[in-house]
Amino acid sequence: MKTTFLMAAAAAMVLSAGVAGAAPTKDQLAAVADKGRPEADSKRDADRKPAEMLEFAGVKAGSKVADFIPGGGYFTRIFAKAVGPKGKVFVITNPPPANAPTPPAIFGIAADPQYGNITVVQTGIASFALPEQVDVFWTSQNYHDLFARARNVDISKVDKLIYDAIKPGGVFIVLDHAAAPGTPIDPDDKLHRIDPAHVKKQLESSGFKFESESKVLANPADDHTKTVFDPAIRGHTDQFILKFRKPK
Repeated sequence: MKTTFLMAAAAAMVLSAGVAGAAPTKDQLAAVADKGRPEADSKRDADRKPAEMLEFAGVKAGSKVADFIPGGGYFTRIFAKAVGPKGKVFVITNPPPANAPTPPAIFGIAADPQYGNITVVQTGIASFALPEQVDVFWTSQNYHDLFARARNVDISKVDKLIYDAIKPGGVFIVLDHAAAPGTPIDPDDKLHRIDPAHVKKQLESSGFKFESESKVLANPADDHTKTVFDPAIRGHTDQFILKFRKPK
């Protein structure tokens, strides 16, 4: 009986290790505390927990990081400070439309001297190639979009590009809005959510090995029925963070 209890306890410890990270380091906390970040970004930190994200992803001084579909650059600035002058951040985005009234925000961030380690790769999210392989490939709140009919991308091809962009032994981090378990992928992307089981299946079929999950952004009060832009849940959706490793 005692042996059985000890084995069960050990198994519980292993399981908890796969879903809970260590505390962020002093350097990771300093990257989040960067005074160059916009106040609008800093105000979202309590909900987005960027220091915990850096720790889970393993982003540190000297790391090479790819920020895939960066949006307004919330994480891009943080990555740039976390990796420091010896690290690099590659931002992967689509080229802006020829008639765009202003350049995307990420171009301004990359041009800012205090974030001089950022390189914008604007050859397109479905056809990019990085100058070198990275330690961490990151995407937040947009992997579900790759399945959308409107994106018109070959998800397997994109996953292959991501796989090739990562160093052997490096990681791919997927942070996204959770759909209810068992929810099929919606090609019309009405709710902007995805069942994490679909992400695991897709990436494992692409050669990645699922390693662990963080529950730090989980919200059991989210019933998964609302679009992520609904004011009742926006900014507080149930989110998952999955870590996949490229075999050495």
